Order: sequence, then structure tokens, then C-alpha cells
Amino acid sequence: MHIVVCIKQVPDSAQIRVHPVTNTIMRQGVPTIINPYDLVVLEEALRLRDQFGGKVTVLTMGPPMADESLRKALACGADAAVLLTDRFFAGSDTLATSFALSTAIKKIDAEEPVDIVFAGKQTIDGDTAQVGPGIAKRMGLNQLTYVSAIRSLDLGSRSIVVERRAEGGTQVLTTGLPCLITMLEGSNVLRRGSMPDMFRAARAEITTWNAEQAGVEDITKCGLRGSPTVVKKVFAPKPRNEKAVLVETEGKSDAEIAQAAIDALFTANPKLEAEIPELVLAS
Repeated sequence: MHIVVCIKQVPDSAQIRVHPVTNTIMRQGVPTIINPYDLVVLEEALRLRDQFGGKVTVLTMGPPMADESLRKALACGADAAVLLTDRFFAGSDTLATSFALSTAIKKIDAEEPVDIVFAGKQTIDGDTAQVGPGIAKRMGLNQLTYVSAIRSLDLGSRSIVVERRAEGGTQVLTTGLPCLITMLEGSNVLRRGSMPDMFRAARAEITTWNAEQAGVEDITKCGLRGSPTVVKKVFAPKPRNEKAVLVETEGKSDAEIAQAAIDALFTANPKLEAEIPELVLAS
């Protein structure tokens, strides 16, 4: 079994800076981490590898320094790592990113057939949750999103059963392989890497592909040129001067607490009490 895990090296969300002209995230000089949602799928891939055997390949697209995240994944137990890095990839939105990653996965699949592609639910920088489904669409894979647990995997029948969180409950879904899976946070906890894996990761040779080596034939579909998304404005919300109203609850009944909250609401919004009858009649 061969599993590909797509990860992303993201800026520490506490220290993000935005380019004033292009409105893209400036990564130079900002501490980076592996996207937390990607750690969930990495652990799940390693668990399946440990149970059924096979190989886990981690894949990322980014600047040369993104190999740090790949080495961390190798230190946790991944078997191989591929880095897509090229100036043509700079500034990619989710459409261009899914194009580049899916092209690379197709090349990996041609060399060693891929059974499952894992991707994080979303990233903490873009926060779109579009790249995983975009890869599935471009590759024609069945996609299982918002998965909370993998119930079973049968390599003989080439099928997988998962639990997927949905409104009002949990869905149990079965699909065939190959497929793409995105998972929810809290589904598992990434293991600590062993000393042998850490030493292996430090010495490992990361496979590095530029656009041509990855099999990208049309570079106009990559980077800013291949990204129809335009960020009109990025700004930090202005701090508010108002302070929260504290409603004391100790020694009070539920009715008294509710009345105190209503009184505080009307005090902060004097016109609201007069408008309520009109709102009720309108509804």
C-alpha cells in the first residue's frame, strides 16, 4: 500500500505579515510550523502503514526552506518526502496549488501506484478547505471529507469504511480505492519520532522537483498567473474600547441570571427595548 500525505509549512499564526502590494502572506523571517490539521492525517497514514504495511510519502509545495517540515514528517516515521519548489509556484491560490500538487501526485503514482491521498481539512493561513477536494477533482478520486475515524480498510476488495461528521450526527461511508481523505482535528495525536527516525530524517535526501520535473506542462496554471482569486483587502480588526459586562451568577437562580442578562442588554442598547415589539410583529 502506498499513501501520499499532502502537508504545508505555514507561518506561525501569531506572527503573520501580509505583503502590502500583492496581499499575499510574507513568509520570510516568520517562524513556520507544519499545518496542525496536516499532523492529524500524517498520524493516520502512519497508523495504516503500521497495520497493513507499505509506504508513506509526504508531499509539500513551497520555498526551499519547506524541507524543514518534510524532515519533521520523516522524523515521525514517514518513508519518503517530495518538495515542489519553483518560482512559478509563488503566490498560488487553492486552484493553482491543487493543480501543482495533483500533477506531482500523478507522477508519483506513475512510479509507484498510490492507494490513498491524505490532506489536512484546511490550513491555518488560507483557511479555505479547498485544496484537498481540488486534488480529488483533478485526479478523479473519490473524496471523503471531514472524516473523524477510519473504521476499516480491506486491501483485498480495495475498499475503505470511514466515519464522517455531518449535521445532526455521524455518517458511515464506504468507498473504493484509490481515494482522498481529509480528517477533523482531534481524531488522533501525532506520535513522537523515534531516535532512529530522527537520525534518518536529518540525513535523508529530500526529492526536490521544479515545475518541469514535477510534470507541469502549462506553467500559466501555476502561481499568481494561474490564480483567479484576488484578495481585495487584508487588515487587522480594530480593537474595541467597550468592555464586556460581567453578570454575577453565584447564588442566583436561572431566572434571575436570565433577567440580569436581559437588563444588561437593554442598558447597553437603550433603543432595543422599544424596537422589540415591532420586531416580534414583523416576524
